[in-house]
Amino acid sequence: MKQMAAPPRQRRGTGSTSQYRHAVVKGHAGKRGMVLLIITTMAFSVFAVRLIDLQVVKGPDLAEQALSQRLRTTAIPAMRGSILDTKGAPLATTVEARNVTADQTLVTDPVAVGAALAPILGVEASVLATRLTGTRRYMFVAKDLSPETWKQIDALRLPGIFSEPTLRRIYPGGSLAANVVGFVGADGKGLGGIEYGMQDLLAGTSGSTTYERGPGGRVITTGEMTRSSAVHGSDVQLTIDRDIQLIAQRQIARQVESARADSGTVIVMDPRSGHILAMATAPTFDANTAATSPDAVRGNRALSDIYEPGSTSKVMTMAAIVDQGAANAGSAFTIPSTLKRGGKVFHDDVAHGTWHLTLAGILAKSSNLGTILASERIGGRKLYSYLKAFGIGEPTGIKFPGESSGSVPERSDWSPTTFPTLAFGQGLSVNSVQAASVFATIANDGLRVQPTLVQGIVNPDGTVTPAAAPKVTQVVKPSTAKQIRLMLESVVGKHGTAPKAAIPGYRVGGKTGTAQYVDPRCGCYNGQVVASFIGMAPADNPQLVVAVSLINPRNGRFGGQIAAPVFKRVMTYALQARQIPPTGKRAPRLLLTAG
Repeated sequence: MKQMAAPPRQRRGTGSTSQYRHAVVKGHAGKRGMVLLIITTMAFSVFAVRLIDLQVVKGPDLAEQALSQRLRTTAIPAMRGSILDTKGAPLATTVEARNVTADQTLVTDPVAVGAALAPILGVEASVLATRLTGTRRYMFVAKDLSPETWKQIDALRLPGIFSEPTLRRIYPGGSLAANVVGFVGADGKGLGGIEYGMQDLLAGTSGSTTYERGPGGRVITTGEMTRSSAVHGSDVQLTIDRDIQLIAQRQIARQVESARADSGTVIVMDPRSGHILAMATAPTFDANTAATSPDAVRGNRALSDIYEPGSTSKVMTMAAIVDQGAANAGSAFTIPSTLKRGGKVFHDDVAHGTWHLTLAGILAKSSNLGTILASERIGGRKLYSYLKAFGIGEPTGIKFPGESSGSVPERSDWSPTTFPTLAFGQGLSVNSVQAASVFATIANDGLRVQPTLVQGIVNPDGTVTPAAAPKVTQVVKPSTAKQIRLMLESVVGKHGTAPKAAIPGYRVGGKTGTAQYVDPRCGCYNGQVVASFIGMAPADNPQLVVAVSLINPRNGRFGGQIAAPVFKRVMTYALQARQIPPTGKRAPRLLLTAG
């Protein structure tokens, strides 16, 4: 049997086996490709999702964030209203200014920028370089520069240096009426006087502007920009006449220095309108540099400080006596050298024997004892009601910050000596405006017109709102006021206590006062006095009242000696400034002595 031959052996790696292995390899490669494809697809999907998230979902928010980083908002300060005198002359006004700011992150070379700014700002370059170094996005480099100075800086095109509009308060007269006008702080808000008391009216409402900044911090003029306008403040027009105010300030400052007094005030008042034409205080301060002035000189002593009026208060007592019909200018009184009341012995400023004086003579010689005797004809209850009617112990109505109302003790609190001391001007207290208002009432035929300091408001649209009509009170009859005015002329005559107040060609009436001063530190008398003189002219048709007071003078003591001359100089100028002529009539001569 023929044996069949065995099939030939295949070579290794060839034939069907090789093809199988190749197929396996190709299978693995396909799987890897598929994986890569899946991974790639997933990656693109992630990117796509992220892109959609960024552009569609978060796009607006991100765009807004990017824009917000380029936007800058600055305030547009409201123009603060001016404070004007009665004729419209500015006592306080506002001018445009610029604050220079910096974004330290944009200042590439602080040393070079500091060197460029130094000669313009007047600050050492090294100081500026230090100030400009850091990572703060907003900081002040300089404040309250004039627009012209900013133009010099802006022309340098310094990276990271910007400006913002601001306003600067200036007082053209410096110290003129500074204690009335007041002052503002670094933030532009009122800190004293009218500036503080009428802050809301003067301030206005700030606006704002928002703009887009590009590289280097410069404004993109075609970029995003919004603006809300500021609303300017109102102007406040006072009754103060700056010319009369200036003379009053000069004269009281001169006399405070000459008399070596602690302080002094002058009030000039129109008795018919109640307008205060001058309210001068010494010592005073420059409102432009208020921050460097002592606190003690920045207030308004004419309204904040109170004192016992002394003999000027006798005008109220005499008016009450005459108005009640208890006596008249010619009524006779016998006045002893001393008088005992309530267990206390009273006396006059000068020692004397028995005097025989008329009521006019009592006022002319300023006799405390005579005033007590005359006042006893009406009693304490009547006197108290007249003191209150004259406005003592009540607010003046001016509503000035820090005003003190003075005081009259309530009837229930009176001691046995209260009535006699009140009669001649002790035991009660007034401020300078209240004291002037008493004489203005007598000058105005017994009609008390509430003192006024604000004449009106000039609104931002130019319309004017006049001040509310002042309160008017008939305190004494016109005939009473006329008789008291005649008696006051005797005080200025050669036999009175104030011949130094006389003004050639004019009839003048007034009253001196030399009152003990209550030291606020101890609430006691310590030998200090208030020397004063308050008067009116022309006495037969009064147009003006001037009140002068000197606190604690060391060179001189009596109001007729050191206060009356100030009255004369201020009143003389005020009469001329307001073109008030003499009446041309001679004063009737009153008898001062009796029997």
